[in-house]
Parts: sequence; C-alpha cells; structure tokens
Amino acid sequence: MLTESVYRTEDLEPSDRFEYWRNQLSGMSAPFEASTEHAADFRAELRILTLGELRLWGMETPSSTIRRPSRLIRSSDPEFYLLSLPFTGPAARDDGRGEWHPQELVLHDSTRPTFLRVSTEDPRQRIRGAWLTVPRQALPIPPDRIRTLIARRMPGNAGMGALLVQLLTGIAADTGAYRTGDAPRLGTAALDLVSALLAHHLDAEDAVPPESRRRALTQRIRAFIRAHLHEPDLSPGAVAAAHHISVSYLHRLFEGEEETVAAWIRRQRLERARRDLADPALAATPVHVIAARCGFPRAADFSRAFRGAYGLPPRDFRHGTATGGSGL
Repeated sequence: MLTESVYRTEDLEPSDRFEYWRNQLSGMSAPFEASTEHAADFRAELRILTLGELRLWGMETPSSTIRRPSRLIRSSDPEFYLLSLPFTGPAARDDGRGEWHPQELVLHDSTRPTFLRVSTEDPRQRIRGAWLTVPRQALPIPPDRIRTLIARRMPGNAGMGALLVQLLTGIAADTGAYRTGDAPRLGTAALDLVSALLAHHLDAEDAVPPESRRRALTQRIRAFIRAHLHEPDLSPGAVAAAHHISVSYLHRLFEGEEETVAAWIRRQRLERARRDLADPALAATPVHVIAARCGFPRAADFSRAFRGAYGLPPRDFRHGTATGGSGL
C-alpha cells in the first residue's frame, strides 16, 4: 500500500478544528494561509500521497480561501509548481483573476503569490479537490517558458490533461492496489504526463526528452485501449492507426513489458468482465451482454477465454461471488 498521511479536523473539538487546519497548511514545505466563514465548525480532510518527487494533496473542505502571499514566499520557497486539478461539488473556484470551470487545470508557481478560493452557497456542502506539487527542477521545460502558463486554464477532460487526471484520481481512489515501492514509478508516470501537458500547450514537444514522450505515449495508448474494449475489432493495427504510428513501433513501445499489445488488450477485456460479473448491481445483466460489452461478441469464445484465465466458467464465477465465495 502507498504511504498516505491523513489529517481530519473532525477528530477534534469544533472550536479547535480550523486552527488545526491552518497549522497544517502553514507547516507545509511551502506554507499557505487559510481563511473561512465556517471557522466555528470547520469540517475538512487533507490526504497527502508522496509519489517520488511529486506530492498529491487531496482536500475535502467547506468554502474557504488559501493564500500564499509574498511574505511567506520570502520566508520559505521550495520552488515547485502547484497544479490545481478538477474538483467536485457545486462550487465556484477562482484565483483572484476570475472563475474557472470544474474540469479545468490551473498551474501555479510557489515563487509567485497564490490565491485559491472555493465556495458554495450551501454551508453544509464540502468540496473535493486536489493539487499536485512538482519540483521546478524535475521538469525538462525551462521555467521562463513555463512562466507563460501560470494561472492559465487548461482542459482536464481531454488529451493529456484527461490522462493525468485519470492517473491521479485512480491512484488516490485505490492506494491499496500498489506497493510502497511503486510510488517512485507512479511519480515518474505523472511527471511524464505533466511534462507532455505543458509542452502541448507551449507547442514545445521537442523540449521533452524522448523517453518521457515515449512513456507518455504509452500511457495514452493504454487509456485508449481501456476506453475501446467494447469494440470487437480493437487490435494492435487499430490502436496504431488511431495514434498515427506503425504497428511495429507500437510493439516496440511494449517491449520490456510482460505482455504483447494483443495479450494486454485481451487481459484488460477479461479483467473488466470479471469485475462486472462480480458487481451485485449487474447481477441481472446476462453474461453474454457483459461479454459483448467487453469485446467478446461470441459467448462461446468468451466462456472459453474466461475459463482459461480464471479456471472456471463465467456463470460459475458469478454464482460463487453471489453466494459469498471468492468466485475463484
């Protein structure tokens, strides 16, 4: 499991909660100040995941404001970029220069004053958001080029932005799926996508090292495959064509992996089918329908592949999970 630090104000008396929250923010490597209209009973949570050189900060908070004024910069500046990720909840968000939409990413610089405000009309509503901190020296793009992207809105629901959000939200949602030693590798994957995202918006892809571009492309291909598993004709050729690369180059991208491209597609299909068969909410969905959704149009082919992978037919697996067994 990944190492995660969790801070909850609800573990304290209501009168102590906001002061505790302010102390956590002021004690960060790059201190922040906080203010709120809910100081009398501030219910918030902070989760911090360390991913190699990067840190992912997940927050759940009522309406509040976070500032990093010049005097705090003079007292402590670790020189990192802070990327604000999409948030959930019916909230307005701004950085002093105007509001931005829920699915947008916004880049900040610890060497420059920062203002972040999230608010909702319902005082009981808590807003979920996340920030990723990236050391300036870790990025291959010169700071003078990145400067033009500070406080600029970038889409988080398309392209590299969407891949980055999917990666980080997936990690945060299931930290138990990883070992402690996976953290540096996950950080490298996130850094590659951040680099590719910024390079794309700067039209500076050549500034990113070839190996980083290669890893980012591989992640984009994996995301594409997961999104198209329902298509029976999904094949290495179709994947290569969708990314404007040759099939031979696609296979080179997967060199060093445990599986070929075709084998990886097949395993992803079977894993998705296995999850759906174990899902109580899909108990009334026929097996052949689940199979088709996972790219197996022929029920017999699916049954044979599933049994070969998991040792029993899909119906027996579903029955085992429904009766409280492991299914496998």
